[in-house]
Amino acid sequence: MRVTQQMLFSRYVNNLNKSLTSLMDLNLQAQTQKRINKPSDDPTGMTRVLDHRDTLRSLEQYKENISTAKGWLGGADEALMQVSTLLTRTKELATQAATGTLDANNREQISYELRSLFDQLVGLANSSFEDKSIFAGHKVDGPAYEQIMWLTTNDDDFAANADFSVGGSSSTTVLVQFYDENETTAVGGTMNLSDPNLGVRYSTDGGDTWHDDGDMNLIGPEWEMSLPESGTSVTFMADTAVKVNDPDDESTADGTWLWIRPSARYLGDDADEPPIVDSMGPDADLLDATASGAFLDSNVTVRIDNTTDVTMDQDIHYSYSMDGGINWVTGNVAQADATPDSAVLSVANGGILNLASGGSNIIRPGQQFVIRPSSAAINLDVSSSEQVQLNSVGKDIFGGIYMDPDDVLAAGGSVLTLDSQNSGRVFHDGAPGMAVTIQGEDEYSKNLFEVLGNLVAFTETNNQTGIQQALGNLTEAQEHVMNAMAEIGGRENRLDVAETILDGLVLNEETLVSAIEDADVSELMTNLAQQKIVYESVLRSTSMIMQLNLGKFI
Repeated sequence: MRVTQQMLFSRYVNNLNKSLTSLMDLNLQAQTQKRINKPSDDPTGMTRVLDHRDTLRSLEQYKENISTAKGWLGGADEALMQVSTLLTRTKELATQAATGTLDANNREQISYELRSLFDQLVGLANSSFEDKSIFAGHKVDGPAYEQIMWLTTNDDDFAANADFSVGGSSSTTVLVQFYDENETTAVGGTMNLSDPNLGVRYSTDGGDTWHDDGDMNLIGPEWEMSLPESGTSVTFMADTAVKVNDPDDESTADGTWLWIRPSARYLGDDADEPPIVDSMGPDADLLDATASGAFLDSNVTVRIDNTTDVTMDQDIHYSYSMDGGINWVTGNVAQADATPDSAVLSVANGGILNLASGGSNIIRPGQQFVIRPSSAAINLDVSSSEQVQLNSVGKDIFGGIYMDPDDVLAAGGSVLTLDSQNSGRVFHDGAPGMAVTIQGEDEYSKNLFEVLGNLVAFTETNNQTGIQQALGNLTEAQEHVMNAMAEIGGRENRLDVAETILDGLVLNEETLVSAIEDADVSELMTNLAQQKIVYESVLRSTSMIMQLNLGKFI
């Protein structure tokens, strides 16, 4: 075979490039300290490295979630600690005010600080983290609470029968009494709000001075109690009987008294049961559908799979979906029974769909029922199988006044006036809309803002009996706040445990990645020195051979 100079040159260049490429690969490994710098270095190893890096990215995201959750929960924890401190001071003041040796002036002096503490507590309930409200459930873009005016009475009968709304505002408690202008009704006797002889008097300075220009005005079906000098008014939804006071002695407690005093309205959302059920399909509006039991945060859709109409006492075939209809759990059957006007369908996680006749007991194919659980929790993943709730539902901690979300939904977007028909005192389900005190008929309360509102009212109006009752309720309210603190502390502890576990997992993944892709420095230096010798040898031998030619031997 004839060997030409071009063939020799090509072979020299090829050998040089091979040696140089190997040397440069080792140089790159020395620079990056990694054995694998591109897929061709080790295809299998690169695949494993990429898998581990994906895992590391997931773990880092979990750690970021934990950091975010610590910010939220730390803010809530700090706010509740300050609330507890303020409540301790509030109890000290209430204890002083409840003492019989204090007079009206002393209680008035105490009331100034109590009202300031009330304002501070509302501010703490509106605490935020990164401009997101901590205690408002999902409604993080606005405050959890706003200050309002609400009612307290000493008359059980009046409280049970009177629905109301309070208009306007006042920086002091407004004390209201009723009396007979003709003085024909005995003290403690009853008169209706509609009675033209019913007099209304009120005080804005704790009972030192009284205004007699209060008036009852009929506006449609409602009666408005106008209190011009107070800046407030009260609208009663219907004519109601009140007990009259002594027309000449405002200090007697034989009649109906009203305290128009501060409270706080919860503006966030809740996680209260039961879930809302939307009915769809042929004649679904003729069925009363309700849900009970345990549900996750996501909606559950239940679909009737019968091929023909059936009554509620026959077999009902159905499916349900927990992801908006993408996947369905099929083959479920509510067995036939002896109840023709009701049926119970079980769905995942212990949830139950209850169907009852609302004009028809016929179950038709294609009917669907969307179960929408009440949810106020914002959860973040802190591992592949664990979530932690960031926020809290303020009304379940601080209480206050809360408007029924069903009434809000039924209004179709219209603004509703806050009243005792669509709203109520938290933790007082089934109780009158206004607080009942003095006679001790109101239940022992843990509703912080209602307890404090009453305490402010009673100190401003020099009512020792009311102060004593509020003092007892303060202990209950503070214990409830402490329980909420403990629950939030438990979530913080879970974060600490999850973070410790994640640190271990991250270290393990980094160790595995290092074992696969990192270069052995001592071995690398040896290989680099060897490859340098190889490259130099190729250069030397190539130079020597290329200098050989026939002319050197002629």
